[in-house]
Amino acid sequence: MTQIKAILIGAGARGAGGYAPYALDYPHELTFVAVAEADPARRTRFAENYGIPPERCYESWEPLLAEPQLAEIAVICTQDRMHFGPTMQALDKQYHVLLEKPMSPEPKECLMMEQAAVRNNRLLTICHVLRYTPFWSAIKRVIQEGTIGEVASIQLNENVGYWHIAHSFVRGNWNNSDKASPMILAKSCHDMDVLSWLMDRPCTQVTSFGSLMHFREEQAPEGSADRCLDCQVEATCPYSAPRFYLSQEYKGWAGHFTQELTKPNIIQGLRETDYGRCVYRSDNNVVDHQVVNMEFEGGATAMFSMCGFTYEQERRIQIMGTRGELRGEEDKITVFDFLTGQKTEITIPSQSSGHGGGDSGIVASFLNEVRSYNGQESLTSASASVRSHLIAFAAEKSRLNQGESINLNDYAQELMAEGNAVK
Repeated sequence: MTQIKAILIGAGARGAGGYAPYALDYPHELTFVAVAEADPARRTRFAENYGIPPERCYESWEPLLAEPQLAEIAVICTQDRMHFGPTMQALDKQYHVLLEKPMSPEPKECLMMEQAAVRNNRLLTICHVLRYTPFWSAIKRVIQEGTIGEVASIQLNENVGYWHIAHSFVRGNWNNSDKASPMILAKSCHDMDVLSWLMDRPCTQVTSFGSLMHFREEQAPEGSADRCLDCQVEATCPYSAPRFYLSQEYKGWAGHFTQELTKPNIIQGLRETDYGRCVYRSDNNVVDHQVVNMEFEGGATAMFSMCGFTYEQERRIQIMGTRGELRGEEDKITVFDFLTGQKTEITIPSQSSGHGGGDSGIVASFLNEVRSYNGQESLTSASASVRSHLIAFAAEKSRLNQGESINLNDYAQELMAEGNAVK
C-alpha cells in the first residue's frame, strides 16, 4: 500500500489527538512531513512524536503553504474561524484537504471552499466522522436494505452532558459564536449531517427554538465568585471546575490547559485560564439547549434536540418507517418489524478510535480516496457538507427570528446570490 505524505495545520486536540495518530498506528500508510502550530509546546511535541525536522515546523500556516507543495494532503484542524484561509490556499497549492468540521461559520466561505475544490480538482473532505463509524454505518445499511420501509420521521437526541457543556461550550474554545461558531455548527453539525445522510433527500423547511437559559450571570448562586477556587459555594455547585479536573474521571480534560496533569499544575491552570472561571461569569453566548424541526422532500420529517443538561454524553436515535422502526443508542441498534413482530438487536463492538471509530475511519477512507482519485467525491465531500451546513445556518436564522420557518431553497438562492456578489 502506497504511503501518503501529509502536512498538519493545527496540532490541537483534533489534529494531534484525533486524526494524526493514524500515522503512528499505520506508518506504512501515512506520514507527516511538516506541521504548523502557533503553540510552541504543541508544535515541539508533535514534531518529536512524528519525526519532523525543525525546518519543517512553522508557527503559522502562511509560511508553510508558501513553500512548494510538500505532500499529497493537508490536514487542517485550526479553530472554526481560521479554516477558510488555509483551506483555500492548500487547494490552490494542489493539496487534497481533510478539514475539521465545521467548514466555516460563514455560509459564503463554505460555498467558496466548495467551488475551490471543484476548480482545483482536489478532494475537500469534511470531518463528519459519524458517517464513518460502525454504529451509524449499520443504521444506514438497515435503511438502504428497506427493512423498515420508507422513512417517515426521525428523532435524534444529542445529550451533550452537563460536564461537557461546561468544559467546551461555557468555559472552553467554543463558548462564544463571535470567536467560534453557533452551537448548532460547533457541536451539532455532526447531527445535521447524519440526518441529511440518513434521509437521503433534500431538506425543504426548517424551524428552530433554543436559548442560553442557565449559564448566565443572573443565574449565579448567592455568594459565588468569578473563579471556582475563590468561591464560597463551590462545594454545592454541580459545575465546579476543581471537582471536574481534579477527579480521575475527568482529569484528562485538563490537558486542554496544562501539559502535565499533576494536581499543582491543574490548580495553577484553574487560577490562570478560562477553565477555572465560574460558569455563570464566562464570556459565553452559545445556547445550552436547542431543538430543530425539519421537513424533507416527499413529506418526511425530523426532530433534533440538543441539550447540555444530561448526565450521559450520548446520541439516541429513533427512526420510524412504514414497515418498521429502528432505535439506536451508541452501542446497540434494535429493529422492529411491523409484519412479523420480530425484534432484531445489533450490537456494535467497542471502538478504540475516538468518536466511536470515526476518527480513524475517516482517515483510512480519505487515504484510499486520495490513492484512487479520479475526480470522484468523498462520502463527506464539501458539496455534501454544504447541504447539511445549510440546514444548520437556517436553523440558527430561525432561532434568532423566534422560530421563523425557513424555506431551504429560497435561503440557498439568497446565499448564492450574496456569494456571487462577493466574487
